[in-house]
Amino acid sequence: MNDQGGRHTKTWLARMGRAAGCAVLLLLAGCMEVPQPPLAVGTNMRVGADPLVLASERGLVDPGRVKVVELASGSEVQRALNNGLLDAAALTLDETLRLVDAGVDLRIVALLNASQGADVVVARRDIQSPRDLRGEMVAVEDTSVGAFMLQRMLGKTGLTRAEVRVVNLEANAHLDALRDGRVAAAVSHAPLSGALIAAGYRPIFSSRAISGEVVDVMVVRASVLRARPEAVDGLLRAWAAGLAEVHADATRAAAALSPGTGLSTLEYVGALRDVAFMPLDVSLEQLTGPSVALEARARSVGGALMDVGLLRRMPLLVDLVDTSALRRVVGHP
Repeated sequence: MNDQGGRHTKTWLARMGRAAGCAVLLLLAGCMEVPQPPLAVGTNMRVGADPLVLASERGLVDPGRVKVVELASGSEVQRALNNGLLDAAALTLDETLRLVDAGVDLRIVALLNASQGADVVVARRDIQSPRDLRGEMVAVEDTSVGAFMLQRMLGKTGLTRAEVRVVNLEANAHLDALRDGRVAAAVSHAPLSGALIAAGYRPIFSSRAISGEVVDVMVVRASVLRARPEAVDGLLRAWAAGLAEVHADATRAAAALSPGTGLSTLEYVGALRDVAFMPLDVSLEQLTGPSVALEARARSVGGALMDVGLLRRMPLLVDLVDTSALRRVVGHP
């Protein structure tokens, strides 16, 4: 009896020892810092985001802090942001205003570039000017910058959106729609527009006619900006590193970026020249100077979107812009 009781006592003590050991391990695991996944930043096939893509391809991005996610269209990038699948994205200003208006809590942390011809409307050869589009079908990625480009083109021409027949198609489907005769024109952007022009379609309007209105910005979720400032700093440094590569040797950059776009290296160099890229110090100056350049651009863009019901209200820029990461990276107090 005593032996049996002793065995029970020893077994109980052994179990208690194992349980105590497990508890210690669990406590230690709970105290250990779980590594955070890298900040996921979304881009689509748009030449204005190329420095970020180039930085990723050349290993200039810290993979522990930043992951560049290339998606097929601007609409896909916006959906991923809206669904919480991305932490940040390179978007156009009009896309940003529409997402914020829809309730996505974003902050603009940098200006990236201004389109100077990289966004374009192309049409059949028999269509000589935007005025000839009255009653015609026009392919537009209606949730992206294409909707803004269409509205500005129509406004410049004296037409209204009701006078053309808008076909909502993502930009990568425009060439097939033109070839099939489903549309007479398409609102596109480089590098995708290169394939449309190479196929014989005529440019009839570009962002060169509305200089400074098609602007790419870097946006970050407000919660991510607060919780992970070091990752946002890493994102801006990655952009700066990629941009330095483009400026150092545009031909070499184009050779890396052009495969799969249908453009030659030389043609891609031309596409890069249709974008005025902004170094981080210029971005900071434009976001904080005595006359904030973004303010006037946002009012123009927001007004055009509100005119056709694509924006309900204009967000306050003071609430939308956060330059804290820019200041840290550029070295300004």
